[in-house]
Amino acid sequence: MQLILASGSPRRRQLLEQIGLTFTVRASDADERVVPGLSPAEVVEVLSARKGEAVAAGAAPGDLILAADTVVSLDGAILGKPQDREEAVSMLTSLSGRTHQVYTGVTLIRDGVRRTEHEVTAVTFRSLSPEEIAAYVSTGEPMDKAGAYGIQGLGALLAERLEGDYFNVMGLPLCRLGRMLSRFGVRPLEDAGALPE
Repeated sequence: MQLILASGSPRRRQLLEQIGLTFTVRASDADERVVPGLSPAEVVEVLSARKGEAVAAGAAPGDLILAADTVVSLDGAILGKPQDREEAVSMLTSLSGRTHQVYTGVTLIRDGVRRTEHEVTAVTFRSLSPEEIAAYVSTGEPMDKAGAYGIQGLGALLAERLEGDYFNVMGLPLCRLGRMLSRFGVRPLEDAGALPE
């Protein structure tokens, strides 16, 4: 059995390595467009399943496919990755001093059996000055991240409170993932405990 991560995200790779999993990366090229009107939870579940199915189609029997999709939601509206500096400033301005939600859909597929779930974490930003927002955007960190910030980087300076799974905000809810993996016979905690000193 081979675990295949259907994502090119370096953060997701880092998180899987953190819990001791051995895996290969096969980024999905699935269409990420969705029909209008879906809730953020529905969007991440649909997209993670689609990404997983795209990679599962070329997998060997017994391989376990892991796919994920993360979005930031403010007042029910989804904030994707900013297209340019101006959009990054606009997103961060809208998040300033407010609480938003981060949703991640997680899909596991093996031999035609698929399980999809999602996690949500509430993140509250402190009030940010225009100068702070401009300085953060000038670092370039926001440009490839949903909601225009990275909690694992300088974006940590923006968030004053989290309610829920911190790793979910990075793009992979590890506690939920662990429970899901166990249903497929993969138990990282037990496997780690069995390793020699």
